[in-house]
Amino acid sequence: MSARRPKVFMMDLWATVPYYTAYLSKALLEDNVNLMVGSISYYLDLGCFSSRGIKIDPGLLNVVGRFRMPRLPRRILKLAESMLNLSALTVRFLISPPYVVHVQFLPMLTSRVPLDLWFVEFCRWRGAKIVLTVHDLLPHDTGEAHKAAFDELYRTVDAMICHSESIRTRLGAEFSIPAEKVSVIPHGPFFYDLSPGGSQDALRDFQLDRSQLLVLWQGIIFPYKGIDLLLRAWQQVEAKSENACLVIAGTGAPDLLGQIRGQVAELGLKRVKMHFRFISTEELVALYRAADVVVYPYRAITTSGALATGLALGKTIVATDLPVFRELLTDRENALLVPPQDSAVLGAALTELIEDAALRERLAVQVRAMNFGDESWLSIAKKTLAVYEEASRKGAE
Repeated sequence: MSARRPKVFMMDLWATVPYYTAYLSKALLEDNVNLMVGSISYYLDLGCFSSRGIKIDPGLLNVVGRFRMPRLPRRILKLAESMLNLSALTVRFLISPPYVVHVQFLPMLTSRVPLDLWFVEFCRWRGAKIVLTVHDLLPHDTGEAHKAAFDELYRTVDAMICHSESIRTRLGAEFSIPAEKVSVIPHGPFFYDLSPGGSQDALRDFQLDRSQLLVLWQGIIFPYKGIDLLLRAWQQVEAKSENACLVIAGTGAPDLLGQIRGQVAELGLKRVKMHFRFISTEELVALYRAADVVVYPYRAITTSGALATGLALGKTIVATDLPVFRELLTDRENALLVPPQDSAVLGAALTELIEDAALRERLAVQVRAMNFGDESWLSIAKKTLAVYEEASRKGAE
């Protein structure tokens, strides 16, 4: 297998994890992997793939991702488009299957008609080796409702990639997946390659007071990400410091956004800015660059692209002391780590950083020394390629 690069189909047909797919694909292409990127355009960032030199090929159609529309019609049209694309790919792979199908996400897995899982099983029947990246052990905030579906998926694939030893351990304990089937490859950084030019223009809508320190929470809003804990901690910060502002930037379910607004009002918080909308990549990078502290108060996590972004941009970090974070962060060496669901300790850590500029800078220097960037992705690509080759070698034995 090592004498020729594998023909790889990178599968993220709904552009569910578009930036991960794009950055990994770019690095694999730079390593001369014969790669087909099976994805539609990402409707919130049409340049996600093309700006990184990637030509996508979802099978037949790439229409829905080129337009913004309400969530429900978008999902219905995505489903219809995906059915046509899966049909076209089935015909193509019936004639000439890839050596490896690298699955990033199966959006239909938990539905009654998991067409994408059936397509993966078809590819395996045609001789392709199936590699799966485990972005979420189970869908967040669903308990074990879908455990049977994921258990079937995990047993179907030939090799798995996760981003931390703790997740490999959980795969063994909770799904009886043998450790030798799972490779641990770190999550790479996002957006480090974007130019800082235009930062002030990008920040105009956020109406930041630059005389105040900026503490940033950014991402897609889910209960497990602990914004409620952060707001309780921020009440403690506001009682002790007047020169800091908390920005919460991102979007999520309307009822959850309403709960956050209600909590801010109930706690009487005065220095919290909420920007509940899609944050463009230019705005996101500008916010991170402007932030004095970025905070990750998660209750649980499988992996975090947001943390990778904070690391890539060399920020001062406060995070929950979870196993996944602990593999990258060490308390008081390159971050402050706080116990999960302890808003009092989180508030104390934020207050300490707001009041201690030397500590903020020391932690940020250690983060910058980690050198997250292109070299990280090139290393990730080589490790991923080794997984492909090992899966193909075992299949040939």
